[in-house]
Amino acid sequence: MPPTPDDPSLAPAFKALLDQRYSCRGYLADPVPREMIDAILQLAQRTGSWCNSQPWQVIVTSAAATERLRQAFDSAEAAADAAFDIAPPSEYRGVYLERRRECGFQLYESVGIARGDREASERQARENFRFFGAPHLALVTTEAVLGTYGAVDCGAYVNNFVLAARSFGVASIAQAAVASRAKFLRRWFDIPDDRQVVCGISFGYEDASHPANRFRTTRAALEQVCRWVD
Repeated sequence: MPPTPDDPSLAPAFKALLDQRYSCRGYLADPVPREMIDAILQLAQRTGSWCNSQPWQVIVTSAAATERLRQAFDSAEAAADAAFDIAPPSEYRGVYLERRRECGFQLYESVGIARGDREASERQARENFRFFGAPHLALVTTEAVLGTYGAVDCGAYVNNFVLAARSFGVASIAQAAVASRAKFLRRWFDIPDDRQVVCGISFGYEDASHPANRFRTTRAALEQVCRWVD
């Protein structure tokens, strides 16, 4: 019998997933079994979308394919014509800048990078282009003509993918940095011109001993993000 609005039986499970999910930045080399990845994809496929258009298409790499891409992606060739298909934020300011800095400072502190150490921070930033050592990448693309709402739908898909992964004990991180090399990815995967690269999701089994996995970001209080009207 399905739960009623007064039956909170599903809420603890959902809260547990949200609490346990985090952006993993250090992975074991062990690949995730194909049947488990298929199960994650099946759950994510239940994502709601504008007019049920389901604009997302996903390219998933095996461990071997990820390693080939990792070697090519972390190269001068891949960085030479770096560009997004979908424009990134023009700037961060106010509370958004504060939150971004807080996250960055937490990451740098966890891996022992002193403030102002540009060489070390650039080295850490390059881990984005190595997929943080993850054995798999899911590259999410959208139909270009669907515009902003197609990208919004893909964002919902990404969220459900990472929660579905967590439900199977699989760690992940959604990466806009991957989309900054859309031109290279378009060539590498032969992505047609009518599709836009939204982001990548690196995923696999977390390395619990990796220092970058020891911090958790905070969340704003409800009164900062919600305004009630009676």
